[in-house]
Amino acid sequence: MEFSSLLAMLIIGAIAGWLSGRIMKGRGFGVIGNIIVGIVGAFLAGTIFPALGFSVGGGMVSSIFFATIGAVILLFLIGLVKKV
Repeated sequence: MEFSSLLAMLIIGAIAGWLSGRIMKGRGFGVIGNIIVGIVGAFLAGTIFPALGFSVGGGMVSSIFFATIGAVILLFLIGLVKKV
């Protein structure tokens, strides 16, 4: 993985984490925690969605969209585990 693609994934993950924290009010972990969840969500979205047949595409907006979906799903799952 090149440095520029790693940097782009981190930036997209940070934006997705911030957005997922705004969407899932009350389930977040603060700004830094949500950014970390967003980065992990971006990675999960990049591996899971193509396996399911969804194309992430090459645009920045579509990457942020899919990463945000991945981060929201991850926040939801963490919230379920955290309650138990």
